[in-house]
Amino acid sequence: MTDLQTQILPGAGAAGLVRHMRQRVLDAAQALRSQAEMLQQRRVTLNPESLEALLTLKAQFDQLESAASNAQADLNALRALAKTAALINSSLRTDDVLNQVIDTVLHITRAERGYIMLREDDGTLTFRVARGIDLEEVRGDGSSGRVVSLSIVRQVAETGKPVLTDNASADANYSGYLSVAGFQLRSILAVPLLLHDAVIGVVYADNRVISGLFRPSDVELLMAFAGQAAVAIENARLIEAAQQRLAEATAIRDRMDNLFTSIASGIITLNFDGQVTVCNAGAERILGCELIGRTLLDLISDQGAQTVLAAALASVQQTMQPISVECRPRLPDGERFWRVNAAPLRFESDQALGIALVLDDLTEKVQRESQLKEVQRYLPTGLLKKARDLDTGAQERLITVIFCDVRGFTTFSERLQPQALMTVINRYLGLASDAINFLEGVVDKYMGDAVMGMFNTQLNPQEDHAQRAVQAALQLISDLRAQHEVMPEDQRLFYGIGIHTGPAVLGVVGGRTRKEFTAIGEASDIAKYLQEQAGKGEIVISGATYELVQSVYECEPMIDLPRPKPGYEHITCYRVLRRRKGAISSFIDDELRALLDDSPTDSKR
Repeated sequence: MTDLQTQILPGAGAAGLVRHMRQRVLDAAQALRSQAEMLQQRRVTLNPESLEALLTLKAQFDQLESAASNAQADLNALRALAKTAALINSSLRTDDVLNQVIDTVLHITRAERGYIMLREDDGTLTFRVARGIDLEEVRGDGSSGRVVSLSIVRQVAETGKPVLTDNASADANYSGYLSVAGFQLRSILAVPLLLHDAVIGVVYADNRVISGLFRPSDVELLMAFAGQAAVAIENARLIEAAQQRLAEATAIRDRMDNLFTSIASGIITLNFDGQVTVCNAGAERILGCELIGRTLLDLISDQGAQTVLAAALASVQQTMQPISVECRPRLPDGERFWRVNAAPLRFESDQALGIALVLDDLTEKVQRESQLKEVQRYLPTGLLKKARDLDTGAQERLITVIFCDVRGFTTFSERLQPQALMTVINRYLGLASDAINFLEGVVDKYMGDAVMGMFNTQLNPQEDHAQRAVQAALQLISDLRAQHEVMPEDQRLFYGIGIHTGPAVLGVVGGRTRKEFTAIGEASDIAKYLQEQAGKGEIVISGATYELVQSVYECEPMIDLPRPKPGYEHITCYRVLRRRKGAISSFIDDELRALLDDSPTDSKR
């Protein structure tokens, strides 16, 4: 046998050996026929049983070769299954496992095409992977676009039993299916993916050309493989689900970390020795240093603040009740204002493991409230609500100044007693203040019987400041006329009003005990000069203001000024007559516009 094996190609195996022996028998039979012909020529007859024996031996070798070929094919399939089983059980992605499974199915069954369908949570079967078909067939909804018998697939999924047919078109069990008849399907092999006796999917392979492609042994082989594949697919699904849950948990943790980091308040946890165990960035920013592992009270150099915090921590540790305290530590960057909320730190066992602190630096808020207390002296209540984000620091801005002066008040005041005098003047000053406040102006100051207001400061930024100032003046004249109807005739006085638009530096001026918010520059001086040119009940505006309001208000130029003043020759003056009918102003609604259209048109000098 050894000599024989050396004459066979290496790696031929049992099938190669059988083919070699069969060829030797054929050679012997051919030689025997040649010898028989030669003997017949010499009138010698060869025993015919010898040739028949060789032919019988050849037939036996033919059967043996077929069996050996089948056995070799099965062996190759088993080797492929073993290799693929190792691969699919080492893969973590469901798609990778499915691709490896379908590749192996096509390899061991020699099918024209193959599909894998998996059962979803709602019980439906969906196509997950396909091989051996063009992209036009692999599309859409998993039914009309794929040349596959869904009836057979559903049968396998419902029964958990494999289906094998040599010629489905001629098989009485399946020829009635529309998909089989319509697609002219022949060889079909479909097996269930079983996991713990439950069908999680179906492996389907077919051929539309060759009948009898699949053998019964292919069913057994594919069923064994499908069992391994089902485990691998389920493992991959579980791993992907676990990875998804881990990703979600990681995302939640990251959001919590970002939230913890972004909280402006300082979050600190202490053990009962006062050492910091956990803190956020806000706490380190407020205290100006790293905190973890350090004793909190040692980090606060201000004795007063240290005493307050020590008492709060001791109270929480003794009573196990939360407490809130305030302190004003002096730090290198100045005095701060802190609010500290302390509470026992508890976990699920309800056992206190330390103290949790929430530290809020309210310095800017306290400073802002103090600033607003100062600002509220200049602003009406409605405008004060919008001033919380404004800055009273020095700024240069284009503003409109209104200067209102009571005409003839000096002579009038000589006839009244002091108390009556103050009552009358406050009534007139109140009318002016109310008109300025109504249009959201800032009342800058009172100067005897005069009132000065400003529009478009940093306290009341306005794009239509010039229009607001002129409308406030018209409103004042209208209110004054209404007031005259209920006043004694000898107390009826009139306003002269000047308005100018120009640059000014605005800010808080004054000493330690008294401060004012005011404008520095010629804007207020020009407005005062303009009111000097106004007669009783007149409104005089500068050319700069006129350019901004001429589309809304009717005005006339003043050529011969009644009281010219050296140094102001360049100032052009206009007398405001009335508001134009139907003119649109951004700061009034339709109802108010109808009332303002009735604003005064006459002037009294």
